[in-house]
Amino acid sequence: MKIKTISITLLILLILGLIGYRISKSGNENANGPKNAGNKTAQKVEGIVIKAENFSDVLSLSGSIEANEQVEIRSEVSGIVEAIYFQEGTTVTKGQALLKINDLELRAQVSQAITRQNLASENERRAKLLLEKEAISQEEYDIASSEFRSLKAQTQLIQAQLAKTTVRAPFSGKIGLRSISPGTYVTPTTLISKLVNTDILKITFSIPEKYSSNLQLNTKVSFTVPNQTESFEATIYAVESEIETTTRTLRIRAKIANTSGKILPGTFATVNLPLTAITDAILIPTEAIIPVQNGKKVILSKNGKATEVLIETGTRTKENILVIQGLQVGDTLVTSGIMSIKKDAPIQVKVK
Repeated sequence: MKIKTISITLLILLILGLIGYRISKSGNENANGPKNAGNKTAQKVEGIVIKAENFSDVLSLSGSIEANEQVEIRSEVSGIVEAIYFQEGTTVTKGQALLKINDLELRAQVSQAITRQNLASENERRAKLLLEKEAISQEEYDIASSEFRSLKAQTQLIQAQLAKTTVRAPFSGKIGLRSISPGTYVTPTTLISKLVNTDILKITFSIPEKYSSNLQLNTKVSFTVPNQTESFEATIYAVESEIETTTRTLRIRAKIANTSGKILPGTFATVNLPLTAITDAILIPTEAIIPVQNGKKVILSKNGKATEVLIETGTRTKENILVIQGLQVGDTLVTSGIMSIKKDAPIQVKVK
């Protein structure tokens, strides 16, 4: 019983000793706390001084290049190809004869129609003289006159068919590869070749409907094409009259003078469309932004201390982002170590 009492007494003394040690240590830490805080060194970080600069809000889009004019060359009449007057891949002028279809039968029909027309014309002339002498009735004259006009129209119809046996270029341009040869029997469904005018090219692209109100005619757009490092410039000249309901986009068309002939119709293009221009924009590096629950924030250096500021952003570029609200010109923005900086912590900024 005596040993048990001694053990309990020793245990109580040990517990009291530990409690006293903890109280003493806590008091020392509180006494030294302000002194240590005062000696805390400022964290070294990098930053920039915000400046105003010019900024263009650019929309990157996919487009397709088309010829200003393009057509599939076909014959309006059926027949055997008698002659081909063009060389593949060459330039032709408007009205130039491209090929000739055998017209022997049509020329014979024209000769026959002209003979009938001349006879009807003579009959109409005689009937008119007889009518003036009251030798025939008005009805008989009308029949002769009607016969003449009918045969005259028939002659004109056959002559029009005869003219169609010569296929001509509807506009000046470059003609492609031919798919027929002399002696080929062609019909209106037979593709002879393709003709394109590439002196001026069209670029067709679409923009989301939310940007349609920012669009203006005669706006300059830049674009690039595959396998070429050069950037080209086109001018918007036409806008579709309605939004496409399936894609919620608006079709736009621009023109470019293709004097060098470097661009071919059908080529894919990457179009850069400027929407708005801001002369006093504030742009900051994307790495300086900290996402938070209610938006985005950045850290500014004010009087040697870190200050957190909520911002509102706009368009994002490859390296920067446009700040709409929250920052002013002249602010010192911290760009490195932002995740380890606490609010009101002392910082030393090295301005880049």
